[in-house]
Amino acid sequence: MYRFSRSMYRELGPLVVEDERDHTQCRNKQKVLDACEGAIRRLTYDRRYFARPARSLFNEVRPYFTMQDQLYVWRVVETNMHLATEFLEQLPEGVGLDGRPPQCQAHTRKGTPCQRTPLPGRDYCPSHKHLEETFESVEIPAPAGDVIDAELESLAAA
Repeated sequence: MYRFSRSMYRELGPLVVEDERDHTQCRNKQKVLDACEGAIRRLTYDRRYFARPARSLFNEVRPYFTMQDQLYVWRVVETNMHLATEFLEQLPEGVGLDGRPPQCQAHTRKGTPCQRTPLPGRDYCPSHKHLEETFESVEIPAPAGDVIDAELESLAAA
């Protein structure tokens, strides 16, 4: 997965604005590289809870670029994160990047990580499935939606 973060860095590295107080002239470049690697690492291991990886990475690295380069930086970040996401979606289900099956995300009473395999498409094993966050869909009743639409139309007409 480092090929995606290194690819981003190779494109963005020459555009990084260096700090005048840094005599090595590489502190900001190192911060950009660390941010790229951290975002790819999080995308790899925590994909379900990383809603907008491109936006998150861009917000982290944008202070190190001039305003003229911001659009180019956004396009590079968005393209590479999209490619990384597509690559991860093509991996076989139930196998991590290192070839090992995933482990349950819970911890035992002794504080050690649970060694069991999680349920398919989940982060937790059958013993810890109660820890999984579930979200129920909420439906808005039709009359309430009609009332809101009528109110919006009356406001627009005024």
